[in-house]
Amino acid sequence: MDVVLGIIGGSGLYDLPGLEGTWETIESPWGEPSDSVLRGTLAGTPIVFMPRHGRGHRLGPTQINYRANIDVLKRAGVTDLVSLSACGSLREDLPPGTFVIVDQFIDRTFAREKSFFGTGCVAHVSMAHPVSRDLGDRIEAAAEVSGVKSRRGGTYLAMEGPQFSSLAESHLYRAWGADVIGMTNMPEAKLAREAEISYATVAMVTDFDSWHPDHGEVDIQQIIATMNANGDAARALVQALAVATPPTREVCSAGSDTALEFAIITSPDARDPALVAKLDAVAGRVLHRTAP
Repeated sequence: MDVVLGIIGGSGLYDLPGLEGTWETIESPWGEPSDSVLRGTLAGTPIVFMPRHGRGHRLGPTQINYRANIDVLKRAGVTDLVSLSACGSLREDLPPGTFVIVDQFIDRTFAREKSFFGTGCVAHVSMAHPVSRDLGDRIEAAAEVSGVKSRRGGTYLAMEGPQFSSLAESHLYRAWGADVIGMTNMPEAKLAREAEISYATVAMVTDFDSWHPDHGEVDIQQIIATMNANGDAARALVQALAVATPPTREVCSAGSDTALEFAIITSPDARDPALVAKLDAVAGRVLHRTAP
């Protein structure tokens, strides 16, 4: 399978200069996605870019239709998906401007649809290792080439938002061993796994969360300033990543490319035809093969 690199741009990253292509509207049975996708090429690599919050930042973290976004990216042919996300730091050694190549998540969101599956077609995918190590390797190499300050490995705690953490919450998340905190990578990572898309996160630190004694409350003006600087670094990283992306998809070490192989539990004769029809892009590889 040919590689199509998907990029989800988070806060402060609504475009990718240098990406030659056109904006394309793709309909999804899961509702309205955040925006159209920009499909084109960068350094010879097919790229599909989606602004997570919509151009102009129209959508808050809870209002994002994560299922529609991932479904649309799957329909666009995306095989490898990189999430670029602003976040807060829960560690002294991860100051603003650091890019953390995350490898684990803690999901504390509660007001979002978290699966494509449900009544009429039940499936359980593994999330033990939610990030593609191979994709992470390429991101790490791209960060080095582009001169971006990065750290490999870390746990991203996803909170509901849109408010920032209380001091007590911030201390709690630090005690849990989380490294960064954000509002958007869950259920995004779970849905990407269900869609058999390799996924990786670049968490772009904009601030120390409220735990830091020298910073106190999160300063939104400082966040915006850092976010703009991070956006420039993120664009350079994506350019280097496009250069390093192989033309054909490799077998995913995390098993994302075969996540649904044995995940669907509902027997074919008990499946809801309406739900199965909505799953045509996400799970068609397996559902069409096992249809009665």
